[in-house]
Amino acid sequence: MATLQIDKLLETVVKEKVSDLHITAGQPPVVRKGGHMLRLDTKSMEADDTVALMKSITPERNQQELQEVGGTDFGFAFGDKARFRVAVFKQRGMVGMVLRRIPNEFLTFEQLGLPPVIRELITRPRGLFLVTGPTGSGKTTSLASMINYINDSTDHHIITLEDPIEYYHNHKKSTVNQREIGVDVPNFPEALRRALRMDPDVILVGEMRDLDTISSAITAAETGHVVFGTLHTTGAQGTVDRIIDVFPTSQQEQIRTQLSTSIIAILSQALLPRKPSGLVAAYEMLVVTPAIANLIREAKTYRINSAIQTGRKYGMQLLDDALFNLWKNGLCEERDVVVRSNQPGELKAKIAMAKKGLLEDEDEEEIDDDEVEI
Repeated sequence: MATLQIDKLLETVVKEKVSDLHITAGQPPVVRKGGHMLRLDTKSMEADDTVALMKSITPERNQQELQEVGGTDFGFAFGDKARFRVAVFKQRGMVGMVLRRIPNEFLTFEQLGLPPVIRELITRPRGLFLVTGPTGSGKTTSLASMINYINDSTDHHIITLEDPIEYYHNHKKSTVNQREIGVDVPNFPEALRRALRMDPDVILVGEMRDLDTISSAITAAETGHVVFGTLHTTGAQGTVDRIIDVFPTSQQEQIRTQLSTSIIAILSQALLPRKPSGLVAAYEMLVVTPAIANLIREAKTYRINSAIQTGRKYGMQLLDDALFNLWKNGLCEERDVVVRSNQPGELKAKIAMAKKGLLEDEDEEEIDDDEVEI
């Protein structure tokens, strides 16, 4: 019965192209569509309904983890229609679940509206490329698109370290080995240490959350590998500070030097509701030029934002400028762009001036505004 029911729910998710399915006791299943939470028109679920649904899709190993620590994550395929990343948890002693839909097809850079300079950056022979942003801002989708681009165009060995694996990559021009944390290898530091002995050209580190992982990723980037990593930071300037702050004070100067030579770019992103429906992404792009490498080395990260502003010819862009353009082009509501801004006060003032027609147009460039389905 439960298997039948979960299949029906997942069918709905795929058909309606919603991003998430929420299952919890005391209400019907809820889906997130275009950023809004909508209750499905079915009966409210009891505690044993949620347990039955959970058991119908959750591997034995994860059911055990749920009992031991109150929560577990895993990925699974719904036939060939979609993959899902699942978070199972306990709340008030009952079982709840959130299933995030991972589309089967890779989106192109154009469809995602990614800054065009990325093509050139990710084909470099070595360096650290960071993708940052809050949870649910589409980092995984952007990275999958970049890995897919390399896989299509270059004969590399790509290793991904993920928790859990979301997008599946087939071997195309490259050989792709995907290792799942907790299934194929116990943790990120261990996975990264092993990866370096596997003759990789490209390593994707799903999450750089601790000193060990960050340190190993920087070393890997220095020693002739392209390393992709994600952090939950907002903005390029904040990302550099966050990485350095993870290290003890005595090591920070050395890390600044290492980071300044290894980092090639930071893409910071936010996902917004698009008018009238759907989602659209806004991007901040930092390309590490010799001048920016100097700012990192000399602990002058507070000057990174103005360097991005003057670095347009290198393909750089501030998140707030991207957000302003989404509002100006009529794609997003004012409140949605302001709430995702790094400097909300300044963005509000800029929008107010634009409404009065007081802004000079010469420094505003149109940005690509393709719809993003994530």
